Amino acid sequence: MKTVQTVTGPISVEQLGKTLIHEHFVFGYPGFQGDNTLGAFDKESALEMGIAVARQVMSYGIRSVVDPTPNECGRNPEFLREISEKSGLQIICATGYYYEGEGATPYFKFRQALGTAEEEIYEMFMKEITDGIAGTGIKPGIIKLASSKDEITPYELMFFKAAARAQKETGITILTHTQEGTMGPEQAELLISLGARPENVVIGHMCGNTDVDYHKQTLKTGVNIAFDRFGIQGMVGTPMDAQRITTLLSLLSEGYANRIMLSHDTVNVWLGRPPVIPEPFSNMMTNWHPGHLFENILPTLKQNDVTDEQITFMFEANPKRLFSKQSIEV
Repeated sequence: MKTVQTVTGPISVEQLGKTLIHEHFVFGYPGFQGDNTLGAFDKESALEMGIAVARQVMSYGIRSVVDPTPNECGRNPEFLREISEKSGLQIICATGYYYEGEGATPYFKFRQALGTAEEEIYEMFMKEITDGIAGTGIKPGIIKLASSKDEITPYELMFFKAAARAQKETGITILTHTQEGTMGPEQAELLISLGARPENVVIGHMCGNTDVDYHKQTLKTGVNIAFDRFGIQGMVGTPMDAQRITTLLSLLSEGYANRIMLSHDTVNVWLGRPPVIPEPFSNMMTNWHPGHLFENILPTLKQNDVTDEQITFMFEANPKRLFSKQSIEV
């Protein structure tokens, strides 16, 4: 029986059910630790928010959420476990680091200069996958990777190499971040060249690009893709939802429903100061919340003749298949 690690332990892939592939219960850009003006992290308030969000998505039939928060961006597996235990939502957490431009780079860049970083990143992945994260016993269900706009930097390449190696040994799923609609095909081709299993990879934030050929070029490698930023419009190089929908409809009409997953990339609790979104972006971002897909996007898709079967593929069958392709049980 194939299993996937959640923050409360392994479950059968049959138990995944309806799944959101990319949401953050808590997230902070590296450096938030030094901004002490707001006081300490208010766990009780954050927990209340997390449980409310979990119950909200469960009201739409969601049973599982992948939270791919990178290690250096405030990942907190014990906090996620508490949300899961108190809400009943199944949460899958990650091991991994963010892309160079917005990650915490000095530690592994220093070790890269010493010539030891790539091996140490692999050891970090393997330790967390096999033994759990920092003594918690909580094991990640994915490796999170990320690349920069228009390039995979030498720093980022170390993580891709270590992740492919770890996946070959453990079968763990790889989930990626692409920046501003670039590097989807390149990420897929790189991972496959390094020995990763394409059916066990999901290339994230592909909805940042509205060129259907870009998506097809990525899909032809055999990987899965995620339209996982619904509600984020105009900021960080993202298109409008209407453009995302047009692109998605084109791909669905050509038979790709069995390779696409959906989500919002919401951040429910910001570590440090929450962002103040300026005009005109604030008006465009009003639908960036965990109910947007169900309240607004799915009705629009159905009005455009997307079938219940296609929707079931994107929310249920595809995540199940993604995690079923793990080659080794850990």
